[in-house]
Amino acid sequence: MQILGAIITLLGSILLFLGSLGVLRMPDVYNRMQAGTKATTLGTMLTLAGIGIILPHWLPRLVLLIIFIIFTNPISSHALSRAAHRMGIKLTERSVRDELVQEIPEPDGGGEDCNV
Repeated sequence: MQILGAIITLLGSILLFLGSLGVLRMPDVYNRMQAGTKATTLGTMLTLAGIGIILPHWLPRLVLLIIFIIFTNPISSHALSRAAHRMGIKLTERSVRDELVQEIPEPDGGGEDCNV
């Protein structure tokens, strides 16, 4: 059982690493946020599940943490990306379309270009 927990924890750690790599490699704030959110949500869930398998007496608390992460991580990322769009932070030139442009009007004076 400990080996299974260690393997699941390792998979979660790999996803967390890939998420951090995505934050560094993606071209704009929206893609960085997406890479960070998706990978960290699943990576954290796997890491906590692996720890729960290794230490079964922690499992109920870890399940509560996993449920909390499932609900809060995507919602917070969505709110941050909408706020960034509302502030006028531009998408990269490689983005195919911007569906929020119809919902949220462009701010006056343009926004910052956060592309690195």
